[in-house]
Amino acid sequence: VQLQASGGGSVQPGGSLRLSCASSGHTSDYYAIAWFRQAPGKEREGVSCIGMRDGSTYYADSVKGRFTTSRDNAKNTVYLEMNNLKPEDTATYYCASDEQPRLGPDCDRSGLAHAMDYWGKGTQVTVSS
Repeated sequence: VQLQASGGGSVQPGGSLRLSCASSGHTSDYYAIAWFRQAPGKEREGVSCIGMRDGSTYYADSVKGRFTTSRDNAKNTVYLEMNNLKPEDTATYYCASDEQPRLGPDCDRSGLAHAMDYWGKGTQVTVSS
C-alpha cells in the first residue's frame, strides 16, 4: 500500500486549505484512511478518519466543525478540508492506513497511530499572520 499526501501550505488565521491523500494497493474497500498531525515538540495527534466503504467519519474534538474529510473512491483519494484555521493547527500532516477492516468511528480509539501500517510523507501546514 502506498499513500501520497499533498496540499499543504501557509495561510493566515481563518483561512482554508485542502489536503489530499492518494492511496493505492489496498485489496478491498473495507479500510479507513486517517489523518494525523504533529507539531514540533508535541505528540502526534489523530485528526480525522474516513471509512472508504461507507464514508463514515471520525473527528478529534480539536477540529470538529472546522475540518471535513471526504473520499473519492474512483480516485482512491481522501480529502481533508480545513476551514477557519488557527495557529495551533500548524503542524506536519500525515495520512495513514492499514489493511484492517475499519469504518470511520472505528478510528475513535487510543493508539490508532501505532496500528497504522502505511504512512504517506507529511505535508506542512502553517497558520500564521
